[in-house]
Amino acid sequence: MAQVTTVPQSEAAFAQPPNGKPSLKAEETSTTGAPAVSAPTGLSVPTSKPAPLAAGGAVNGGAATSSGPLTLVTDPKTEEKASAAQAHKDGLLRETEILVNRLVDRQDDEGVLIPLKTTMELDEDHIAVDAYITRVPTKCANAAVAMFGTILPKETNEGLPHLRRCAKPADLAPHLKTTFMNDVPGGRQMHTGKSPWVYVLIGVAKDLDSQQLLQNIATIEGIGDHVFLAKIPIPLLPPTSQMQAAMWTQNFWPTIYRKNNPLGPHPSMVSRATDEISQETTKWMKLAHRIAQKGKAARLGEAMGAVIVQREGTKTILVSAAADARWHSRYGVGAKGNSMSHCSLRAISMVAQKLVRAEVTKNYKAPDPRGLAFDALQDLPLLDDERAVYDLEHPSPDGYLCHGLELYMTHEPCIMCSMAILHSRMGKVIFANRMPLTGGMCAEHRGHDNADLVKLGGGRGLGLFWRRELNWSLLAWEWEPCSSTSPLPAVDPCVHG
Repeated sequence: MAQVTTVPQSEAAFAQPPNGKPSLKAEETSTTGAPAVSAPTGLSVPTSKPAPLAAGGAVNGGAATSSGPLTLVTDPKTEEKASAAQAHKDGLLRETEILVNRLVDRQDDEGVLIPLKTTMELDEDHIAVDAYITRVPTKCANAAVAMFGTILPKETNEGLPHLRRCAKPADLAPHLKTTFMNDVPGGRQMHTGKSPWVYVLIGVAKDLDSQQLLQNIATIEGIGDHVFLAKIPIPLLPPTSQMQAAMWTQNFWPTIYRKNNPLGPHPSMVSRATDEISQETTKWMKLAHRIAQKGKAARLGEAMGAVIVQREGTKTILVSAAADARWHSRYGVGAKGNSMSHCSLRAISMVAQKLVRAEVTKNYKAPDPRGLAFDALQDLPLLDDERAVYDLEHPSPDGYLCHGLELYMTHEPCIMCSMAILHSRMGKVIFANRMPLTGGMCAEHRGHDNADLVKLGGGRGLGLFWRRELNWSLLAWEWEPCSSTSPLPAVDPCVHG
């Protein structure tokens, strides 16, 4: 039965804001007077129906009557579930700290996080196209803009929001000012001091008829014989920083930075996420290095490792850790090893195993035997360190696979693993070593900075962490290790991570 807390109507009731709509101002309290337990950030807790409000203990069509105390109904089951989930996570935080202190040599040295660039940021941020501009009397600028708005297609008229529609002669790029200053008699006077003229950006030249534009410009009041139409290059896409906007203003046309990034993740999002993970990146990378070294020593696979964690506020809970195991079983394995046992796939599959284990425990069911002669994913622990992490419970057993989790890897994942990471709905990926010929996360042309690799034909980088045509995007960083991180054995650049 639901617990009911009585709140004096004079204290809680409905306050009438300026718009006349009531807003509830009472704070939920438990029967002991302590604040009600709320679900922690990131926790998905089923919510009950809106708490019914009653005056004098009665409900009248869902509306409170004018007299009597106001009651607030709370659901103890929801509070109990939220409290249990938080207690579960608090316990896992303590277990994670104990385990990591045992496995990792904790030092204060930090590496450097470098956010990855998207393919669009690398390939499209300097696309320039020709556009038409005209010059009109300042007092007629609004009329000219309105006239262009009626005769031009909507996509042309509204397609360049990052560029100023009107620009004073003093605000033009230096080379444009010099050119236009000498195009007509009196041009120098027109571009100095308080000019009575203003330049108007019309639109992209390929979409417009210059002869028709000249006829339209001639109809503007005050133009007279000074019909002016010029073609200049402009940046087609918005700038991704204030610095880039300033550079384009100096070289093209007055440009506005609107604090967004149409070519990738928002700069403020990247900045906040970088600050969020920077304090613990070294710790998780050291654990990934340790797992990679032990896997190599045990001859399971290449010297590669992966660690998955779940963030809870300023702290993280260890979810899975896996070494590369491509050589663990050669039954049915090709010359390059078992590609299904790359470290990232094993780590993701171990997360799935934990979710299955939690479901089996919850429903008191006996797990189904695998019955496989060869387990392609090798998603059960093969190392003691893997077992220690695997034995920890999943912090969010009702969640979807790796939704919003963080993946720390010693090497950039290959294309296959990158797509698996996307499908698992990972939130962040951080890796220490680029795989310039086989990696799937970086967008740079493969081998672009290494002459020995260019001849191997690496091709274009795919930048799979953020692409318009994919239905999931995540944030990704390259991590330059600190001095206290032990180096790994070299990996052939042709190997798939």
